[in-house]
Amino acid sequence: MWNPEKELFTELYQYPEHLRHTLENLPNGSGVYIFYGDDNAFPLYIGKSVNIRSRVMSHFRNPAEAKLLHMTRDIEHIETIGEVGALLLESDLIKTRRPLFNKRLRNARKLCSIRLQELSAQIVFSDDVDFSHSEDLFGLFKTKMSAIEKIRDIADQEKLCYGALGLEKLAKNRACFRFSLGKCAGVCCGKESPEAHQARLREALSALKIRSWPYPGRIAIVEEARGQTDYHVINHWFYLGTVKTLEAAKEFDIAVPHFDRDSYKILCKPMFAADSPKIILLD
Repeated sequence: MWNPEKELFTELYQYPEHLRHTLENLPNGSGVYIFYGDDNAFPLYIGKSVNIRSRVMSHFRNPAEAKLLHMTRDIEHIETIGEVGALLLESDLIKTRRPLFNKRLRNARKLCSIRLQELSAQIVFSDDVDFSHSEDLFGLFKTKMSAIEKIRDIADQEKLCYGALGLEKLAKNRACFRFSLGKCAGVCCGKESPEAHQARLREALSALKIRSWPYPGRIAIVEEARGQTDYHVINHWFYLGTVKTLEAAKEFDIAVPHFDRDSYKILCKPMFAADSPKIILLD
């Protein structure tokens, strides 16, 4: 969509000389950086990088960010031990401080997922189902419509039946309209068994399967670099905070308010990778 205000700022882009002084103290290591306008209580933008200085300088060279740069008066940074800490801190700060220019990591507490049970596919919600422990959940969606669209896309690719999936009404003992077009393999009229239909749906969804929380309770993810150590405290995919000692990590005893989509996506890869970081059970 055409944005005349953004286009105007892009056309008028000039290197932000008024921010040159902010580069002096930016480190070359991992962490989070925060752009402030005239009011330091409300940030404009929060970002993260494994090289804070390099990443901030890339903003300075981007004409598409002219409006952000024009409004910015100061840049703060918070160093972290490594990338995992930077990712978790960025996500947490964006949710709690709601910067003007950040959209992607804004809080989405009520999530949808696709649950397969026997021969059916259902849309379930995170306020009704415990996403941390439920089996056969596939995908994390912010709206019911986006989950339905995912099922529809898979049905189109795999020649699955809209009627069998609950996407449209199906007349008893009659083939669906898409079968006559060669877009359905025929579970609706006995040309394919319900079991085969469900197996193809499960296979197509397999890459989206949500991993259940594999621990009895809280854990500490240990991140080490340059002789320093951070303990990232996690409970049921929810990030509780980062501390410098194991004793302090054990003191975190906060009830998990909801399933956190962003923490889940950040943590799944490092926790299950072949070179996964050290994990300490706290419960």
